[in-house]
Amino acid sequence: MIAMLPGETRLDALRAVLAGAPAMLDRSARPAVEMAAGRIATAVAGEAAVYGVNTGFGKLASVKIAAKDTARLQRNLILSHCAGVGEATPVAVTRLMMALKLLSLGRGASGVRWELIELLEGMLARGVTPVVPAQGSVGASGDLAPLAHMAVVMIGEGAAEVGGAVMPGAAALASVGLAPIELAAKEGLALINGTQFSTAWALAGLFGAWQAARNALVISALSTDAIMGSTAPLRAEIHALRGHRGQIEAAAAMRAVLAGSEIRESHRDGDSRVQDPYCIRCQPQVTGAAMDLLRHAASTLETEANAATDNPLVLRDGIVSGGNFHAEPVAFAADIIALAVAEIGAVAQRRVALMVDPTLSHDLPPFLTANPGLNSGYMIAEVTTAALMSENKHLAHPCSTDSTPTSANQEDHVSMAAHGARRLGRMVGNLERILGIEALCAAQGIEYRAPLRTSAPLAAVIARLRERVPTLGDDRYVAPELEEAAALVRSGALVAACGLGLPELGDRGTGAGTGRDRGDIS
Repeated sequence: MIAMLPGETRLDALRAVLAGAPAMLDRSARPAVEMAAGRIATAVAGEAAVYGVNTGFGKLASVKIAAKDTARLQRNLILSHCAGVGEATPVAVTRLMMALKLLSLGRGASGVRWELIELLEGMLARGVTPVVPAQGSVGASGDLAPLAHMAVVMIGEGAAEVGGAVMPGAAALASVGLAPIELAAKEGLALINGTQFSTAWALAGLFGAWQAARNALVISALSTDAIMGSTAPLRAEIHALRGHRGQIEAAAAMRAVLAGSEIRESHRDGDSRVQDPYCIRCQPQVTGAAMDLLRHAASTLETEANAATDNPLVLRDGIVSGGNFHAEPVAFAADIIALAVAEIGAVAQRRVALMVDPTLSHDLPPFLTANPGLNSGYMIAEVTTAALMSENKHLAHPCSTDSTPTSANQEDHVSMAAHGARRLGRMVGNLERILGIEALCAAQGIEYRAPLRTSAPLAAVIARLRERVPTLGDDRYVAPELEEAAALVRSGALVAACGLGLPELGDRGTGAGTGRDRGDIS
């Protein structure tokens, strides 16, 4: 069980929740939560109009609601906002969204009762996952529709998954010994205002992108040896002179995994080639820059995960309407992640193209097959990487620059964070397949260099790959093998096989531009 401390929960804890770990609020959050709930109760009993407490919502904020109708107001709010469409959000992402909502409520500025938090915790602990349609949020006024589909299960409506079975909300709660809650003043609004849907999707994309970037460091080293590329461009001094942290770390990682390669030593002298193509020579500069972008996005998303993002907020001196629900930071972060994912894939695809081309691969057979002509080898697998690369380029078009007025022009500028974040899953899946195909091509190329051997870390990576996909001899049905290779990328199995520490996403580092090779792996 992960006890999340509002305002201080870090990426590793959020990644664990995404992986299935149960989560709850640290109990130190309770006093602030209950104090804010008390202030809401006082406001309900008073005469002053307080948005969302005793008024309508959005354009209807001027409509005063009688005290006797405040509970019905919140229930109606949830039911009316369950207007999402499309396929269901994956269970893991929905669970992370629920945990992020706990963190937001736990800041003690939302005015909800502790009982509501306990119900949300109980749902996480006992595996009650609301069915949340993936489409319907524009990322302003919060992720209203997706979060309403979460909240509606808490009042015994909607649908939820328990143990792999989808059932009505009330039945789902009852099946694990939980009961629906009647929402008090502002509680419905507190549940559906906020950026937790967009942020959960963005975090899932971030974690997948970082895993892919780490794979890219190892697999690009495989490709370097396969085409008998030079390691001179990996020298620490080159990267220290530029000073970018990601570039320094990427070069250090590649040096470490290539160390001891007989293939490299065989052409250190007498090689007629002066320089390798950019996709080999500039790998630290490209993937390293992507890593820097991913860390920037990670900082934004970690902050957002700990933020109070509903409206109005219960402050020390009153209940005040603001705009923390606007998901512009998440939209920007998602766009940044998309750029990084697209570029990691673009340079990887060029390495695949390099290896299958006999005019560029330094004497590897055409399309990495021993009997070209009769066999086509990895000819069309390379075409597939080109298709995936191009698709990711289109998907990387920024979403944050789009906006459309909604809610009778009350919400006249929106972030589009939700679909900006959702697209990351598709993009990362494309990247994993590009890298998987690169790994197959590079392993095949290295095997053609026998009796020369690659480094021990890279030999271990090839051995792990060959447990799932054998060397390609004569042409065979390869589609399942491409998916097997992508699965190894996704799981981190190839990174683990190399046996060396690689850069971590949450590592704060020591800063850039010092001239030190901070990325060296000991």
